[in-house]
Amino acid sequence: MLQPGNYSLVLTLQFLLLIYDLFVNSFSELLRSAPVIQLVLFILQDVGTLFAVIVLFLMLFNTFVFQAGLLGLLCQRFQVAVIFCALHLTLSVSLHVWLMCKSTIRVSSLCCLVALLLVTMFFSILTVAVLYFYFYKRTALSLGDSRYYHDSLWLRNEFARVRG
Repeated sequence: MLQPGNYSLVLTLQFLLLIYDLFVNSFSELLRSAPVIQLVLFILQDVGTLFAVIVLFLMLFNTFVFQAGLLGLLCQRFQVAVIFCALHLTLSVSLHVWLMCKSTIRVSSLCCLVALLLVTMFFSILTVAVLYFYFYKRTALSLGDSRYYHDSLWLRNEFARVRG
């Protein structure tokens, strides 16, 4: 089980990964003239996001609820966070590939359409990122609740409701 000392360490790691993600989302356009540095930041951001998702799943799998076989209950409670994690990672990788390709290949035809698509994609990733930060943080903090880590009346009621 996750001990209180370990939980604070894991929570700190998760928040550091979220802060780095926020930092790269906020300031990556300032490095447009240095594509190699921007590429390294993008790769580290995507790896960090993937690592944050893995840590979140490890926290979910470490709960007593999961070990009792109530995976459906965990999925029901935290499905929005998992969906936004996957959506954020997918859109981030797509945007990073698009930005790197755009910086290496100069397209003169259809310039307005490409710019409009890029702006639309950029604002959609920022909107999803805000929701990702909110739901990820909420889930990480919710997983600190002790009722997920030991047998309780709440868990027995949920188990009876599922079996019933």
